[in-house]
Amino acid sequence: MANKKLKVGILFGGKSAEHEVSLQSAKNVADAIDRSKYDVALIGIDKSGEWLLPDQSQFLINATDPKLIKLNNENRESVALVPQSGGQLSDLAGGGTRSSIDVVFPILHGPLGEDGTVQGLLKLAGVPFVGSGVLGSAAGMDKDVMKRLLRDAGVPIARSLTFRHGDVLDFEAISAEIGLPLFVKPANMGSSVGVHKVSGGDTFDEAVEDAFAYDTKILIEEFVEGRELECAVLGNLRPEASVVGEIIPSHDFYSYEAKYIDEHGAGLEIPADIPDAVSDRIRDLAIRTFQILECEGLGRVDCFLKADGDIVVNEINTIPGFTKISMYPRLWEASGVSYTDLISKLIELGLERFEREQKLKTSV
Repeated sequence: MANKKLKVGILFGGKSAEHEVSLQSAKNVADAIDRSKYDVALIGIDKSGEWLLPDQSQFLINATDPKLIKLNNENRESVALVPQSGGQLSDLAGGGTRSSIDVVFPILHGPLGEDGTVQGLLKLAGVPFVGSGVLGSAAGMDKDVMKRLLRDAGVPIARSLTFRHGDVLDFEAISAEIGLPLFVKPANMGSSVGVHKVSGGDTFDEAVEDAFAYDTKILIEEFVEGRELECAVLGNLRPEASVVGEIIPSHDFYSYEAKYIDEHGAGLEIPADIPDAVSDRIRDLAIRTFQILECEGLGRVDCFLKADGDIVVNEINTIPGFTKISMYPRLWEASGVSYTDLISKLIELGLERFEREQKLKTSV
């Protein structure tokens, strides 16, 4: 008798400014997943936060256009995942169970998906899931907290200042301390959403206002002159690093448009044209960063390589993009792991972590 296929719930969309990026990633994962091993349930979260089981055969509108892509809200059912459900999706309209999920692949980007919130819900529901848990997700999402942890561990990072709503920001004092140009960015956001490169006081206030539109906390960070290098990490307790790739932006910096809209927004060189010794240092630093931040499953660590040979860690992304031009799957493909095998490995890592945690004692 053939082994029963696992039902994988691909959770995507989300109440986030990175909603559209998630739609692109979900389409790629759904297209590439090994259907001989897994059955798939596509679970979309719309921008109001409602969980839906959309039409599984046509769950996206304008699926091939990153500018117009949308979640298909026609012929969909509202569902919920509740604590202690063991992966059963409840039908909100008719009651009862609509579907049962063996493992969840969250392909959500940004707040309310990548920051530990969904991960906590999945833990309460008692269902295995791909990627970092609550702590690693939260620490990786909040750039301010991430920097504090990396700094404490001796990992080289860019200088930055943190501000919250209501703080008075003095451009002259900030630029004197950080230097020009500088970057203004929301603390909890990815995909370069709300990020601005500022070279003078005339654009500073507008950049700050836009960053605060996406988060209640922002970072003002020094500009690091250097090559933009990225390394993918895969694993739980003993993670491995991919080859190193280089981003060569054709825009002023690696913006949202360059990442997801403009196919010519950046050149990707995989592997990067750097000495083996430098590649080894970056790969070691990527694994260190992954472990310091208590990450699991997957992560992409972004660095700058300065002209003097110094390496500066910019950030980690705990649910990196899986679009057709995204670095994470391409780095692993260059390292000998196909897109389909990568998805299977990530699911296996989520199951392995769940089984390990189930063995922990819950009483004295």
